[in-house]
Order: sequence, then C-alpha cells, then structure tokens
Amino acid sequence: MSGGNGAVVCRFAGKADAAAVGELFYRCDLHYWGEKAPTAEAMAAHVRDIVLADDAAVEIVLAEEDGEALGFATFTIMYPAPDLGGQLYLKDLFTLDAARGRGIGLILMRFLARTALERGCVRFDWTAEDNNPRAMAFYDRIGARRVTDKVYFRFDGDALRRFAHNS
Repeated sequence: MSGGNGAVVCRFAGKADAAAVGELFYRCDLHYWGEKAPTAEAMAAHVRDIVLADDAAVEIVLAEEDGEALGFATFTIMYPAPDLGGQLYLKDLFTLDAARGRGIGLILMRFLARTALERGCVRFDWTAEDNNPRAMAFYDRIGARRVTDKVYFRFDGDALRRFAHNS
C-alpha cells in the first residue's frame, strides 16, 4: 500500500478493473466472513464474469491513491422514488484495513451523493449491520438519518429455495 502521498480520487470501475475489484471484494469477504470467504481466484472469476458483465445491475466506484485501489462502493439506482426521482441504494462500502481512518469512506460517500444528485435521485439509502459499531458511528458522524420506520426482510438459503419453488 502506498504511503498516502497522493490525493484520493473516486471513479467508476469498468471491465479493465476486474483484478482490482476482485481483490477488494476478496478482502471485503475476508474481513466479514473470515475462513468462509471464497478464494481469491473464485472471487476474481466472479467479478470478471458476473459483477462487471455488460448486463450487471450494480455499479462500482473505486477510491484510489496513486493508481492503487484502497476501497470501493457498490450501488444501484432504483425506481420508483418520491417526486418522479430515483433512489441511489448503496449495497457495500469498504476500505482496506491499512487505509481506514483516512477519510476514504467519507470521500466515497460524497462521491455517491453527488452521483445521486447528477442522476436525478431524491434519496440515498443504505443499511448497516447493527453489530458493526464502527459503521454505525461513521454514518451517525456524517449526519445520516437513521430510518426506524422500515423493517428489513430477507429470504436466504433453504428458505429462498422453498419460497421460490412454492413448497
């Protein structure tokens, strides 16, 4: 990792960034899942073949310093939203361990906020795990409003398969 001499810049990732995105996704999974994370090779193939495919429903923003990827954000624009606008939905925000505490998360969040406005979005939403106090403190610190009038639902694993097949 570089010594932090250059400016951190954000940009949208493309197919040519598959290696950098794959490595960041792998590091993200290691951070959250440890030994349960897929291998670096499996993640690289997944990013190349699925995540950065022409028909992918997600966009990726890279935070870089001197050409080195230090973090990413994944998002999508969803419709409908109030006032005929869209909603930018942040799926993941991640920075490498060695880059934490340098304001890179804030740089990514502001880039996404500007992107939301440029694309006519009226909202910028995301979720955070309640067992991640650093994330909760970060979002509180930057002034994000906690939405408490919504309940988050999920199907996964066997429950997803049972529901999909109506059994």
